[in-house]
Amino acid sequence: MDISLFAPRHMDIGGGAASRIAAMLHRLGVSRPLIVTDPVMVSLGLIDRIRAPLDQAGIPHTIFSDTVPEPVDTVIEAGVRFAADLDIDCIIAFGGGSPIDTAKAINILRAAGQGARMRDFKVPHAADHAALPLIAIPTTAGTGSEATRFTVITDTGTDEKMLIAGLGALPVAAIVDFELSMSVPARTTADTGIDAFTHALEALVSRRANPISDGYARAALRLIGRNLRTVYREPDNRAARAAMMLGATLAGLAFSNASVALVHGMSRPIGAHFHVPHGLSNAMLLPAVTRYSLNAALPRYAEAARLAGFAPDTDADQLAGARLLEALETLNHDLAVPTPSAFGIARSDWDRTQPTMATQALASGSPANNPIIPDETQIMRIYAEIY
Repeated sequence: MDISLFAPRHMDIGGGAASRIAAMLHRLGVSRPLIVTDPVMVSLGLIDRIRAPLDQAGIPHTIFSDTVPEPVDTVIEAGVRFAADLDIDCIIAFGGGSPIDTAKAINILRAAGQGARMRDFKVPHAADHAALPLIAIPTTAGTGSEATRFTVITDTGTDEKMLIAGLGALPVAAIVDFELSMSVPARTTADTGIDAFTHALEALVSRRANPISDGYARAALRLIGRNLRTVYREPDNRAARAAMMLGATLAGLAFSNASVALVHGMSRPIGAHFHVPHGLSNAMLLPAVTRYSLNAALPRYAEAARLAGFAPDTDADQLAGARLLEALETLNHDLAVPTPSAFGIARSDWDRTQPTMATQALASGSPANNPIIPDETQIMRIYAEIY
C-alpha cells in the first residue's frame, strides 16, 4: 500500500505549552510574527498567553484580529492587505478553527500574488504554496486545524463554503495547550467536541483511510468518546480537557490523511446559507448520516462504537452499530444540539435551499469518501430528515 503522510513539522503538546512560543519561533529560525486571532481572544486577554512570552523574549509582533466566526473571502483579502507592508517572517494563528483557517488562507493568498482570489484555490485545485511558516495554536478542542492541510472559506459572491486543500494550508508547527480551552463556554465545548468526534469517525470509515490515519482515528475516538460529556458538565476538569485537546489534534491528523466524508460535505452548505456554527451543523447531521452509511461499513462503525465506549468489546458488529446510532442520538440530546427547525431556520427557507446545498455538498468532494456515495436526491432526503 502506498501512503502519503501529512503532519506539521513540530508539535508541542501539553499544559502551559503556549508559554513556549518564543522557543518555537527560535527553533524555526523566525522572529517577526503576525498574529492572526479574533476579537474575543483580544477582549478576554487570552492573547496575552502568547504576547507576554513574546514580549519577554524581545520578539516584536503585530496583531490582525478582524476575523469572523465563519471565515469569508473578503476578510482574507483584508488580512492580505493588512500584512502587505509589514516586515514579518512568519504567521501565528491563535484561536479556534476560524482564526486558524483565516491565517491559512491569508498565507495561501499572499503567496499567490496580486489578482488571486480564494475561489481560485477551491478543491480540486491543490493549494500547495504558502508565503510564510505558520504556527497554529488552538484554543478549542475541535477543528484539529492545527494539524491539517485544509481550510474552509466562504465565497461571499456565491454563498459557497469552499474547501481549500494543499500543503499551503498545513502549519509548519502546532502548539497544543489544553489550558487555553479551560474557559471555553459550554456551547462551544459541545460543538467543537462533536466536530472532533466527527473527524475521527469519518476518517475511520473513509474510503481513503490507511493504517496511519486509522491509528490516529482510533486513539482520537477513545479520548473524545470517553471525555466529551465530562468536559461539557465539568468545565474545570483538567484531565478531561487535556484528553479532549489531544483527541481533537489526533482527529485532525486522522482526517488530514484520510479526508472527511458525507457529514462534512453536507455540513458546510448549512453553515454557508444559514450561519450555523460548523460543529453544530455536523452534530445535526451525524446521527442521520451514520444511519444512512452504517451497513456500508458496519465493521468500522462497530469498531468506533467500541472505541468510544458506546458498546462493550463483546458486542457483535450489528449490535455495536445499533448502539452507535443510539449513542449519537443520546449525545445530541445530552449536549442540547438543536434541529435546524429549533435553531430558527424557517421550513420554507430550508426546503428552498436544499437543492443548492446538495449540489454544493457533492461539489466539495467529501461525499465521495463516504462508505456509500449518495446522489443529490439522497442528500436532500437526509436534509429533509434532520429538519
